Amino acid sequence: MTRVLLADDDTELCSLMHDYFEPHGFALDTVHNGRSALGRALDGGYELFILDVMMPALDGFEVLRQLRKRSAVPVIMLTARTSPADRVDGLNSGADDYLPKPFDPAELLARMRAVLRRTAGDDATGDRLITCGSLQLWPDTREVRLHGDFVPLTTIEFDILECLARSAGRVVSRDTLSAAIYQREANPFERSLDVHVSHLRKKLAGGGEALIHTVRGEGYLLAVRRRAPGTEDSE
Repeated sequence: MTRVLLADDDTELCSLMHDYFEPHGFALDTVHNGRSALGRALDGGYELFILDVMMPALDGFEVLRQLRKRSAVPVIMLTARTSPADRVDGLNSGADDYLPKPFDPAELLARMRAVLRRTAGDDATGDRLITCGSLQLWPDTREVRLHGDFVPLTTIEFDILECLARSAGRVVSRDTLSAAIYQREANPFERSLDVHVSHLRKKLAGGGEALIHTVRGEGYLLAVRRRAPGTEDSE
């Protein structure tokens, strides 16, 4: 059974979700306020965290911000707040996916499986270590270090960085990244990929040797040691 922590103040929904997901191989533990959610998530032992935004004690955004300081456990956010600003806020805070309420349990199940597949990674290449200057990635453990210092990344952030690192010094198009992360082409009106890249860029800022750059009209690249011609730091 895959251990999942569900944080939602709707106790009836929690009970229904527990009954729905258990036959599919997911063991759900539930909490009903933000403070308890943060404590349980930080205790560890969970492979996935499903987090409602509107909860007592601490809202979901604050829980996620505090969690990301100490944990990279994958997080799917659930919320009735569906404005683009709320989705961007959730992604900026480190969410791996964002599902509006009301939702179809089958869709949530599919998203849970997709996030867990990304977390498991794909080590078919046999690469145990990817090195780009002072940036090091271990695909099997999904660990990242810059100048020897650990860099905590979300699931999607690691996937983006790995994709860029395998093509270090070369431009990777938004469509290529979107296909690798979301299994679809990039939507020119959707900002989720750009938000994740922006968040990743900030986490790597200050390393001075391996940084993500935008190539206007083409995509992104991981530049090692020196900036490639035609690149810029802006998002």
